[in-house]
Amino acid sequence: MARDTMTRSDSDEHTNIIGRIRDEVLRRRRFLLTSHARPDGDSIGSQVAMAFALDALGKAVRIVNADPPPEHYQDFPGVGRIEIASQATPEVDAVIVMECSDLGRTGVAGLEDQFLINIDHHAGNTHYGALNWHDVSAAACGEMVFDLIRALGVPLTQEIATHVYLAILTDTGSFHHSNITPRTFDICRETVEAGVNPAIMARRVFDSNSFGKLKLIGALLDSMELVDEGRLAVLRIDDAMLEACGCTNNDTEGIINLPLTAREIQAVVFFKVSPNGEVRVSMRSKYDVDVRFVATQFGGGGHKNAAGFTVDGRLEDVRADILQRLIAAIEHGLQTRPQ
Repeated sequence: MARDTMTRSDSDEHTNIIGRIRDEVLRRRRFLLTSHARPDGDSIGSQVAMAFALDALGKAVRIVNADPPPEHYQDFPGVGRIEIASQATPEVDAVIVMECSDLGRTGVAGLEDQFLINIDHHAGNTHYGALNWHDVSAAACGEMVFDLIRALGVPLTQEIATHVYLAILTDTGSFHHSNITPRTFDICRETVEAGVNPAIMARRVFDSNSFGKLKLIGALLDSMELVDEGRLAVLRIDDAMLEACGCTNNDTEGIINLPLTAREIQAVVFFKVSPNGEVRVSMRSKYDVDVRFVATQFGGGGHKNAAGFTVDGRLEDVRADILQRLIAAIEHGLQTRPQ
């Protein structure tokens, strides 16, 4: 199958690839939308915003994810329509995959033989679609969805605007990350003009924790280790800690960012140990500390200030190597950081 692709390096094709995707969307009727497993605000916001836009065009739309949305997103408009399944045998005309550098990240099997439209902003995208729109300059996949919705001629309703803003708010770390551009704020301005209330959105996203999550935050911070003279924070969690606090994995969302509020801490690594012998490693950083570079060395990816990967085996066997690479990234980032 011929593949049409746009990356940042050939940005002169930006308008062309949007037009190609627009044309394919307009001529097809039945769509399945999906994104990465363990969805976050950008994946949910991008999918639901696109679903509302396709609804407005009279299309038939399903959203299928491998895992449920975190609880505090459940009452956002349209989130209840997300189906949870590990297998999809869709009778559709196209699958739109958002926020996935490779198709396997969806955790949903059965999509390989469909007409795939790949919309992503992560470095290292494998261009697995029939149409590939890969824009690493976008602060969130929601920015790209906004552009596509505009190209489709769909009005920016309050429901669509809410999810575009949710995507941007969460994937920029509440406007903390270095991937923000003037385009980011231009889009946010339009969402506010469409009816989004930024203060209410911030409360819904960041101030809707359960009591269990508060206990979990306390337990994690109490056991936090500081290495590299306090510049690197190390968090560790397993199922026993989750159970003791009455939490699920969804309750861990956002916790990794808390240590970065300390002036001295430049990066955080969060080890999530699973009973199946798998260790999920999430990383966050400030300024020029490039944690994505560390993630790529272990087969992962993400963004400069937010990245991750998964390794098999005991944490004790890989921990020292990961910390050493992060310490090197911190040192390099501090040397290159503009004053």
